[in-house]
Amino acid sequence: MVEAWYMDESAEDQRAPHRLWPNRAVSLEELRRLGVVYRKLDADNYETDPCLKEIRRAENYSWMDIITIHKDKLPNYEEKIKTFYEEHLHLDDEIRYILDGSGYFDVRDKDDKWIRISMEKGDMITLPAGIYHRFTLDESNYIKAMRLFVGEPVWTPYNRPADDLPARKQYMKFLAEEAQ
Repeated sequence: MVEAWYMDESAEDQRAPHRLWPNRAVSLEELRRLGVVYRKLDADNYETDPCLKEIRRAENYSWMDIITIHKDKLPNYEEKIKTFYEEHLHLDDEIRYILDGSGYFDVRDKDDKWIRISMEKGDMITLPAGIYHRFTLDESNYIKAMRLFVGEPVWTPYNRPADDLPARKQYMKFLAEEAQ
């Protein structure tokens, strides 16, 4: 099961857990109120998994690829790791399904505080368009993930500040409605 918590403000290695002390856990319901959707799937059988097939059909995820993030597997590894950890948003949902390894997605809550979401094999996450977020490996330095898209993939990150983009405005409207 996925685990999430509020992060400390430490500048130490981004791959460290960065838990507050005492820990301040974040529930799946709290993540849902931020628009973050979590699912647990059978990563050992992802090629034939009927649950994944149904999710792809229902959500219209017509395009997918698999990325392995490890120094021996990803060209321009150091540069990519830095790029992934820059706070940014996308104009479309970001969908990642962890097939092996582990890492962290960090998202901003409604008060602009960082929440760290620990992802491991079998975890699928959907980050809504317009949410500020970032990604890093954990101390294992390895993850293999399926990236899913509706239609052709768009890889463009919009680094913060990007508050004038329609996706951000729509996301802020969603948060305001959730708060009511």
